[in-house]
Amino acid sequence: MILEKMQKIKAFIPKTCNMIKSIKLFTIAFLITGFSAFGNAKNQTMEDKNYPEPKQQMAVSLTFQKYNAEEAMNFYVDLFDHARIIDISRWGEDGPGKEGTVMMAIFEINGMRFLCSDSPPIHNWDFSPAVSIYVDGESEEEVKRIFNALAEGGTVAMPLNNYGFSTLFGWVIDRFGVSWQLNFE
Repeated sequence: MILEKMQKIKAFIPKTCNMIKSIKLFTIAFLITGFSAFGNAKNQTMEDKNYPEPKQQMAVSLTFQKYNAEEAMNFYVDLFDHARIIDISRWGEDGPGKEGTVMMAIFEINGMRFLCSDSPPIHNWDFSPAVSIYVDGESEEEVKRIFNALAEGGTVAMPLNNYGFSTLFGWVIDRFGVSWQLNFE
């Protein structure tokens, strides 16, 4: 139903309009949330009595295509102070994946859940720097240590520096292709 409404609205929007993206985003937000989201000046938090408890857990899912999911997961868990591996399921000899590689693993960094897997089919896509993991460090030393470890064998997109919006910020794509933004204020 929402898709039908969006298609009807889209038909009336001239394709030459420079603001088509803004209009589409507004339309989607409007159709999904209705007027209440735009008229409610109060931001609700989890502590609000009227805010419903989340019904599902959200996690970052990392799909590796070079059979290096376990290596990446171990690297991340070793790199961060508050990290742990929760579960690992492996491909068996009859599965579509290479025997012994990660079918699905769950790990956690600072309370944030991650899923990772070794994908049996090779896709025509990989990780994109447009989606990155953002980390607020507790100290300059911590940010520098993590940044340097992630940069080893990777690509520095923005070197650690004061860019005006942060005391210390850096953006790096690690050797596995995962993009990280590190910040210290």
